[in-house]
Amino acid sequence: MELFNHPKGLKTLFFTEMWERMSYYGMRGILVLFMTAAIVDGGLEINAVSASAIYGIYSSSVYLVALLGGWIADRYIGQQSSILYGGFIIMVGHFMLAFPSSETFYLGLIFVVLGTGLLKPNISAIVGGLYPNDSAKKEAGFTIFYMSINIGSILGFFICGYLGENIGWHYGFGAAGIGMALGLIQFVMTKKSLGDVGIKPSINLNNRTRKKEVRILMFISLLLLFFILMGVMGNWSFDPVPIANMLTIFIISIAILYFLYLFILGNLDKDEKRKISLIIVLFFGAALFWSGFDQAGSSFNIFAKEYTNRLIFGWEYPASWLQILNPMLVVILSPFMAYLWFFLGKRMLDPSLPFKFGIGLILMSIGFIIIAFGANIAIQEGLAGAKWLLLTYLFHTIGELTISPIGLAAISNLSPKRYVGQMMGVWFLASSLGAIIAGLLSGQATFEGIDSMPDLFNKIAIFSSISGLFLILIAKPLNSWVFKGK
Repeated sequence: MELFNHPKGLKTLFFTEMWERMSYYGMRGILVLFMTAAIVDGGLEINAVSASAIYGIYSSSVYLVALLGGWIADRYIGQQSSILYGGFIIMVGHFMLAFPSSETFYLGLIFVVLGTGLLKPNISAIVGGLYPNDSAKKEAGFTIFYMSINIGSILGFFICGYLGENIGWHYGFGAAGIGMALGLIQFVMTKKSLGDVGIKPSINLNNRTRKKEVRILMFISLLLLFFILMGVMGNWSFDPVPIANMLTIFIISIAILYFLYLFILGNLDKDEKRKISLIIVLFFGAALFWSGFDQAGSSFNIFAKEYTNRLIFGWEYPASWLQILNPMLVVILSPFMAYLWFFLGKRMLDPSLPFKFGIGLILMSIGFIIIAFGANIAIQEGLAGAKWLLLTYLFHTIGELTISPIGLAAISNLSPKRYVGQMMGVWFLASSLGAIIAGLLSGQATFEGIDSMPDLFNKIAIFSSISGLFLILIAKPLNSWVFKGK
């Protein structure tokens, strides 16, 4: 049975991604709240600045490892096997988080990072592989696929959020593990629908190269094992804020070095180099967007917990439930956006990629202007209405739909086939950069409580709008150069 007249394999990937995202976002929705909760309430009692930095490091690492996950799939095990192994590691990580100890908490985060890095870029790459590059349905297919992410998010925020905030934090983490287990079962039972897409590595290696690279991977694995064992023995002690700053520089360096590697040693022709140049522009545009958008799990979450009126008929609903607004709006709006791109594409009116990204950044800036108003009301009155977060999420969601699924389709179309898995990893590296910046920005927003939030939100709004306008202005000449060589 086809899903909305799309390839049968889309259905398999849709539900696998749905359950994986249920586990990921369900856990992430309560992560900062758990870290900042008092020990007597079952939390870790970490200050908001450090908790935001840890959140940024974790969220960033998830996407940073995606680059390695794409590389492993392209060269060694294929995309389908990467999804299977990654999902299993994620499941183990969530069940570790379900045990009430600080050691298993950090170990669980590491396992979720490693598993997600292996699964995330490769499931997206397979979605692209189900369609011909010139298919008008590809962007629509990615938009439908994006709906699965948000349906899973709704389930995760609702189930894990309720269990975590009302029953016990570790029950919420355990529910995330069960969600990933369901995703694994579904994938194993239905993966035949994928056919040969992603079943083999896309790069053929000679034995000498393979052995050399395996030795390097083994060395890295041993270092990681040593790090994990040190954690088990209780030898972890670190200040997350300077680590987050260093990680920001590291990610930017990795991105620059990787793109230089492609241009110098990637055997690219002129057409491929121009397309990679466009990917670079989109990469930094996406990073800017995610640095603002990812405030949802950090500063927005704290704003919801501490400074938002959450009473309905005398009952105070969990703060994490307000994060449901974004995925719910995505589910509602995705079909309309998918039809919009398909409709415009058929009539040769589809905006260029940089133009879409520029619009997305401007929409995000509007959202920050709105939440800044809400923060000012909270300063004056003690609590703000939930409507301010609702309006913010509305504009951020529309912006998200002009960037995220479009970006996934763009990477699939623009990347040389031999590098598509790695380039999906690079795309998520933009999310990694955005996430770590978001954690640092959130730390600034929460350092002085509500008093510091309006100023920071307004600064983000100004920078986002300027960046968006710049992308819109360069869209036409950049698009002409990339696709016409002019």
